[in-house]
Amino acid sequence: MARFRRKSCVTLIALVLLVLIVTVILKSLTPEDSPFSGPGGAELFLERQNEPEMQRGDSSKSDIAKMNDAVQSDKDAELKAVLRKFPPPNYYLHAFYYTWYGNPRFNGKYIHWDHPQMPHWDSKVAQGYPQGRHSPPDDIGANFYPSLGAYSSRDPSVIEAHMQQLRTAAIGVLAVSWYPPNTQDENGEPTDGIVPLLLNVAQKYQIKVAFHIEPYKERNDVNMFSNVKYIVDKYGDHPSFFKYRTNNGKLLPLFYVYDSYLTNSEQWAKLLKHTESSSIRDTPYDAIFIALLVEEKHKRDILTAGFDGIYTYFATNGFSYGSTQRNWASIKAFCEDNDLLFIPSVGPGYIDTSVRPWNFQNTRNRINGKYYETSLSAALEARPDFISITSFNEWHEGTQIEMAVPKMSQTVYQDYLPNKPTIYLEITRKWAAIFGGERRRWLE
Repeated sequence: MARFRRKSCVTLIALVLLVLIVTVILKSLTPEDSPFSGPGGAELFLERQNEPEMQRGDSSKSDIAKMNDAVQSDKDAELKAVLRKFPPPNYYLHAFYYTWYGNPRFNGKYIHWDHPQMPHWDSKVAQGYPQGRHSPPDDIGANFYPSLGAYSSRDPSVIEAHMQQLRTAAIGVLAVSWYPPNTQDENGEPTDGIVPLLLNVAQKYQIKVAFHIEPYKERNDVNMFSNVKYIVDKYGDHPSFFKYRTNNGKLLPLFYVYDSYLTNSEQWAKLLKHTESSSIRDTPYDAIFIALLVEEKHKRDILTAGFDGIYTYFATNGFSYGSTQRNWASIKAFCEDNDLLFIPSVGPGYIDTSVRPWNFQNTRNRINGKYYETSLSAALEARPDFISITSFNEWHEGTQIEMAVPKMSQTVYQDYLPNKPTIYLEITRKWAAIFGGERRRWLE
């Protein structure tokens, strides 16, 4: 019995030792702090996060935050270094900007680059010219070819490149072509969704954004009020939303209203006259509204309607009364007499035969930049309140100052040779400085 008890004790001791060894091995395989070391491991981990031992993780998070801050600081420093290479933005120099372009990568198809060739209104004349749509990327609806290719306006890298080009040119404000949400021009798709990205990238480059309200379907005083309210409510607090301080000290948004003459002055007056009960004046949505002057008679209509200023848009000298440069001095005098802003529009040239193949009479040759410089000089002679540029990127009408490159394909494209792709940005930059100097002199 004693021998049996001794054997039992030895066996028991061996068994205990075995259990201890197995326990040690298992503990080494499954760390005690593992969140999944038991059936309730995940819950246990969440409960233990507040324990002192687990708060060591906060310091690692802090380290990550510091690393992220350091990366952001490096990016900020890099951007500041880039901005120092650019001239300061001139906020009295505006450029009309279009966001209606699309390509398969960002939009699933080409938009606007495949613009149709529009028939002449006289069917007999129309028979003598080609019709049909362009076929991008080699055949686009433009007489020049962009250095960025047949791009999408939704591409963040394109917007970034555009902002850099605008800063190269010292342009302070882009006037973005705008249609209300879920509406678009007849050849495109809705573009209001691009505005937030546009504002954010513009802010990086200290550029402001104004809105160029297009003649959307059934535009009138009532839905204009609603749409201005939408723009101000949605975008008005953004640092890049352009506002201008008036002579009476009010800081107000500025809206260009394209083809404003399509709505009669009595209807506009309901929106723009202080005396009307439905007026936008003296509300949180009051703004500076700039009307398009086409014919001379529109001057009185604009005044009757209650607009705050005049712009001329078209880059074709002689195309309309408003775009004829020799008329700018008298238009300026009319504006001064009636407390209106005068914003002449200048352009580098005009050619739209890729989309209106019969419209040769309105082509204006760029003459290696001389046409543009003549337009800028004429605008300055009129002592304008602002100068607007038609355009940064209206490629269909060949008014763009955006960089273009020579292109070899079955389609014959014009280019900026013998000058560099940046020639029109450089001309703009030069005249932005001249304009800034003249403005200071006028205010003395």
